Amino acid sequence: MSRVFNIDASQSVLLVIDLQSKLAPAIECFPTILSCTLQLAQTSLIYGIPVLITEQYKKGLGGTQDEIKALLPKATYFDKTHFSACAEPGFLASMKQFARPQIIVVGTEAHVCVLQTCLDLLQSGFDVIVIADAIGSRNEKHKQIAIEQLQQAGAIISCAETVIFQWVKNSATTTFKEILSIIK
Repeated sequence: MSRVFNIDASQSVLLVIDLQSKLAPAIECFPTILSCTLQLAQTSLIYGIPVLITEQYKKGLGGTQDEIKALLPKATYFDKTHFSACAEPGFLASMKQFARPQIIVVGTEAHVCVLQTCLDLLQSGFDVIVIADAIGSRNEKHKQIAIEQLQQAGAIISCAETVIFQWVKNSATTTFKEILSIIK
């Protein structure tokens, strides 16, 4: 049985997997994925949530989308060639250094790098929260299969706005007003 918990900003890391410029045109619904990722990124800045961004074979797939790089200049970047970031030397050590168990995952491709990274994170003891409206594949059916597999493996499937409201927790704050401008 999986552990029940509420997502908490002080326990979260935002993991952006391979949202790269040359891959973007091939991904179904990429504008929505990017928009949801940017909402989470803006909120992460308000709450001081660390962000780790992976880039798969940067030479071939290009760098991270410019909008993400511009919004998150202090993010930690991690180059990779393995589909699972966890298979890269130093990646799990980097994740553990944050000392935060809740990994909020966005990126591409859902059925390849997102799937394999999340399965390995789960196996390494992290709480994995997959943002369904911020992951994608070239084929929508492949994304759905990956979501089902991740849910069966113990990942929580959520959406960007739900996680944002879980991070916020209280509408009677000045922070909430900032968040409203992000999600509207």
